[in-house]
Amino acid sequence: MAGMLLLVEARSQQPPSPAPGPGPALAARVINDLGLRLLKHSGSAKESASVDANAGAASAPNALLSPYSIQTALAMTYAGADGATREEMARVLAFKEAGDAIHPSFGSLRQALDGAVLNASRMTRPAGSGQPGTTVLEPFVLATANRLFGQKDYAFKLDFVEFTRTVYKAVLQPLDFVGDVPGSIKLINGWVEEQTRRRIQNLIPSDGLDVDTRLVLVNAIYFKAPWAVGFSESRTRPEPFLVLGKDAVIVPTMVRTGPMGYAENQGFEAVTLPYVAGDLQFLLLLPSKTNGLASMERDLTVSNLMSNATLRTREIALHMPRFRLEPPLMLLGQALRGLGMRSAFDKPRGTANFDRMAARKPNDYLSISEVFHKTFVAVDEHGTEAAAATAVSMMTRTSMPAKPTEALEVRVDRPFLFAIQHRSSGACLFLGRVSDPR
Repeated sequence: MAGMLLLVEARSQQPPSPAPGPGPALAARVINDLGLRLLKHSGSAKESASVDANAGAASAPNALLSPYSIQTALAMTYAGADGATREEMARVLAFKEAGDAIHPSFGSLRQALDGAVLNASRMTRPAGSGQPGTTVLEPFVLATANRLFGQKDYAFKLDFVEFTRTVYKAVLQPLDFVGDVPGSIKLINGWVEEQTRRRIQNLIPSDGLDVDTRLVLVNAIYFKAPWAVGFSESRTRPEPFLVLGKDAVIVPTMVRTGPMGYAENQGFEAVTLPYVAGDLQFLLLLPSKTNGLASMERDLTVSNLMSNATLRTREIALHMPRFRLEPPLMLLGQALRGLGMRSAFDKPRGTANFDRMAARKPNDYLSISEVFHKTFVAVDEHGTEAAAATAVSMMTRTSMPAKPTEALEVRVDRPFLFAIQHRSSGACLFLGRVSDPR
């Protein structure tokens, strides 16, 4: 579960027209690209963990984000950018090669995710429904939504409004930021809570918007799915886990033996556990060494994530801790500026160009002021629950194989990375680091 707010300040040419484009592969690649870079930035071992010369780098703290949510919000914002700001965003967000094709690719990915929901609904049924040929399981839920909250009577370009409505299904809802900031924040937060089944609350802090806010672009995603084959609670038992790769603590550890996706890579093992219907899966990346998370994370590439989306199955005896992550609100503005997206934040002053969103005037133009991100995920014997929400606020400025005979044992007893991944595209809806499952 994750929530995200991208706050933009007012400083604004026509967004590209929707056109037939590629499938979801382009969107999946840019989602994973930015997700990896932000994960590495959010508490790298260099920044947030000490280094022991004898034992190697300690693991960084727990982290969780939704690359899908972040990139969807930024893609909608990119549709309103122009000039040097547009070129800069394309470079940082890995849109440069895709160009305008990135938008229909996001549309294709959304359709593919809708297809995953349909497949799951055909395979499951609620208890007592009496429908033959289906299995009684926990409900499969994957819901995504986009919306624009705009200052009433502000002159947003109709082409931009129509483009985001058509391609991203983001309807424009008028609000009065100038006359009622607290009420506007309450309404947006309420919409996010509703879309994420209340897992993401207070996405926008009380001081997150002000009378200069003109537009908030919001993405929300909620995911709850049972495993295709669950873990038996009777087999869950206390086992040791090396917190931060150093100190052993006893944590509840789930155990299951059966066919799973598996690959041995350079420096780490990959295991995949499908959710019901098989279109979505849990991807586990376990370093080979107890203190190997930092180096694995440093060397991990987009190609690694994509290639591990479809693995050969083999018999695995998996020992994996239950865990629940709910990190505090993340501010991603500094990280994005550090990656090179500066003019979008009006750095240096007067350089932001979102003319495709609203006509730029000498004393009134749009720019991003901050990006807020909030997440939640819980993994247990039955399945996974996760969600995300993203909002971009525009504010005004008045300046410028064969099965082996024996199961391979995989013990997740040290810090690891994980993703909730769409198998056919490779897109990571959620991406996280677990250094302490308690």
